[in-house]
Amino acid sequence: MKKYLTLLLSTVLITSLTACTAKNSSAQKEVEDKNTAFKINYLDKEYSFDKKVENVVLASLEGMEDAAALGIKADGVLEIAGEVPKYLAENFKDVTLVGDKKAPNVEVILGLNPDVIIGSSKFGEETMTQLNKIAVTLPYSHISGNWKNNLLALGEITGKAEEANKLISDYEGKASKSKEEFSNKYKDQNILVIRVRGGLMYIYPADVYLNPVLYTDLGVKIPDVITQAKAQAELTIETLSEINPDVIFLQFEDSENKDAPKALNELLENPIFKNIKASKDNKVFVNTVEPLAQGGTAWSKVRFLDAVVDNLLN
Repeated sequence: MKKYLTLLLSTVLITSLTACTAKNSSAQKEVEDKNTAFKINYLDKEYSFDKKVENVVLASLEGMEDAAALGIKADGVLEIAGEVPKYLAENFKDVTLVGDKKAPNVEVILGLNPDVIIGSSKFGEETMTQLNKIAVTLPYSHISGNWKNNLLALGEITGKAEEANKLISDYEGKASKSKEEFSNKYKDQNILVIRVRGGLMYIYPADVYLNPVLYTDLGVKIPDVITQAKAQAELTIETLSEINPDVIFLQFEDSENKDAPKALNELLENPIFKNIKASKDNKVFVNTVEPLAQGGTAWSKVRFLDAVVDNLLN
């Protein structure tokens, strides 16, 4: 009888301890979950996450470029012509494709069960509403001036804040070091970034595309034609001749010129273009960065800054 009572008491004690342990584990998990919940502020709006972000869908090219710059792995990325954009392919091997930049595939994204979707400020209200029903969706800005906000937010969300801060610091350090030399050597010169699309030449305002690297970060003089541009603006060969720029960075992507595949060669061989100062001085630089680069991202800025310095200072 005594042995039986002892055994019974032992069983009750073990059961109680097990129950307490399970209860404590459950409570501990709740605390851990609460500790991993976090909020970020991005462009004057707060975004809340209820747990650590692990599954990331990149539904914008801007987001893809900065994710590549930070070494972020993704579960889903955009496609161009049915594949990962070639210039980012090494960063996103064997990743699920979630549609193109104009129409991300909501059903495919839903199936990936993302913790966050890095969208685009170009998305319409309907697209944003659909994506936000799946997961918190960041309207990643396509405005070049917001590149730091973009990168810091992406770094904070994905646990890459330290890498984001270092990238910004390194970039600003190199730009600052080169700025004085640029302001002296190219003080009164006209330097243009021209993008060929649909066989036509286009320029952008000073704070759009790759322009901030030149006109903000390196302090290059802003040509009047750039000051007058309010958005993407066509540039005729006659107007270009009148400007007679000293340096041209020319961007040409095949997929943006399907109806005019020979436009680049035709431009370079155009007698008017060949008579421009930049042409005569061998200062027309074609695709110094990937022509699909979005321009206003850390990935784009770092590479364009390197290209400008290499071609004009070294």
